[in-house]
Amino acid sequence: MGGVTRAAYVLLPPSESKEPGGRLQAAPGVFDVALGPSRARVLQAMGDLVANATPQELSKVLKVRGALLERALEATRQLVEARAPVMPAWQRYNGVVWAHLDPGSLKDRQRGRILIPSGLYGLSSSTDLIGDYRLTMKAALRGLGSVTSFWRPTLVEVLGQMEGASFVNLLPKEHHAAIDGLATATTRMVHVAFRRDGGRGVAGHDAKAVKGLVARRVLEDGVEAIGDFHWRSWRGRRREGRYEVVESPLD
Repeated sequence: MGGVTRAAYVLLPPSESKEPGGRLQAAPGVFDVALGPSRARVLQAMGDLVANATPQELSKVLKVRGALLERALEATRQLVEARAPVMPAWQRYNGVVWAHLDPGSLKDRQRGRILIPSGLYGLSSSTDLIGDYRLTMKAALRGLGSVTSFWRPTLVEVLGQMEGASFVNLLPKEHHAAIDGLATATTRMVHVAFRRDGGRGVAGHDAKAVKGLVARRVLEDGVEAIGDFHWRSWRGRRREGRYEVVESPLD
């Protein structure tokens, strides 16, 4: 795969909101071999957390309370004990970005070009089977330290081995930090900035929605299509060799 073409991979964040349930089945994932040992270390640290941490520590690390904390603890126990129900990542994640991407209406080969850095799995294709879980890249685990720092060298190495690949980076800062440093002669990283007209950053529902729509546009029409992207008050353009999607409320 040379340059940025229709076959570019899209790097998307996972969503905190996840569909529960799934099936007890196993099928190999794209990065299982390369990331298996590292995933096992994260799961071991998660198991130690559930077994030994106080309720306050659990809530702090998993960043949830009440019923969501109970769900996260049970999901973690199931993962540690290898009895977690799984489903494809594109079905598991159901936040705003993913809802506007609408992966269910994409083709299999398009879904296979969505790559997701995550605190638990490190890196997954959206077609990989994953369990319900709660672990952000911002978390720190005993024995591992920062989840971002733990994953960074491994993810940089794995992505760097995808010779000829182009990556369209739609990641927020915390997930980009886990692949920061990826720069090889045989891969290409295309960054897409999302901002308001005038240079300020953007956040909120529409900022997430537009990211999902841009991801879909890239998967269907190639990265060059960002240049004429249009949704509501958002416009895509290429400037100084970089792509940006700008919100212009006065349009």
